[in-house]
Amino acid sequence: MTVSDPANNNLSSSDPYTAARLALDRDGFVVLPATLFPSFDLTALRAAATRMTAAARSGTWPYIRTLSKQFPPWPQDASNGIWGVQHLLHPSNPDHVLFAKSYFDAELLKYVAALIQTDEADLTMELYNMLVRPDRDFELRWHRDDIPASASAEEELARLRKPGYHAQWNLALYDDSSLVLVPGSHRRARTDKERAAEPYEPHMPGQITVHLKAGQVAFYNNNILHRGVYDSQKERMTLHGSIGTVAAGEQRARNVLQHGVGEWAKEDDFGELAPDMKEVAQKMRQRLVDLGGKSGDVGFFSKDE
Repeated sequence: MTVSDPANNNLSSSDPYTAARLALDRDGFVVLPATLFPSFDLTALRAAATRMTAAARSGTWPYIRTLSKQFPPWPQDASNGIWGVQHLLHPSNPDHVLFAKSYFDAELLKYVAALIQTDEADLTMELYNMLVRPDRDFELRWHRDDIPASASAEEELARLRKPGYHAQWNLALYDDSSLVLVPGSHRRARTDKERAAEPYEPHMPGQITVHLKAGQVAFYNNNILHRGVYDSQKERMTLHGSIGTVAAGEQRARNVLQHGVGEWAKEDDFGELAPDMKEVAQKMRQRLVDLGGKSGDVGFFSKDE
């Protein structure tokens, strides 16, 4: 089954933020139309993304997701091909200000705060990466981002019942049909069929493919049962971000800090942003720095995959 215009993106005009949260809670994902984010300059973002991708493929930009490894840490060697570009907000990225404007966009932050039911003043900077066309066809196995496949049903339910404390999204710069998921699976343990399925099962019961048009934003629960299917013949540049809240404490530390963002986050004061956005960005960044200072060595979710 595919979804080209998901029913859950028909948001109430009177309170679209609550409508988005209810859809995310119910289905595990919600697609927001590009018209909600008029400040996103897709032309400029595509040009910057193209430069970043070229630098990553050439080996000039070392922060990459390399084939065919699914989880961090990734070797900083692009010779075998890449499927992602890391650390768009890194101060050494010539286009980091442009990416920062989309990450700290005022309307996006309103939706993030509504989705995780927190005050905007408590939002924490996390990750901003990019998923790109792989150099050869590549698939991710079925997974939940923060629950290992070895978890029992009881362990799954215990983790799923805890608040997520963060929002995760894909902003498509080109039409993107790479995300495959099972709606509602973020609210329950895996079924017997899901547990017995092959890691790359192409026809999981109830699965859908989420088709994003350029400029659309898909928020999804990172513990929904999902996978990625990446076509090497189709251009893809999808900005992949997450933002958390101070309420998470060290619960979110591993998922965020395993990507290495804590190694450079305090280096940039976002001084080139407009004053209001700069103030927000600096405070969100400081909350991330504080998290890193408290957490120590967080390890990796699945180091060898």
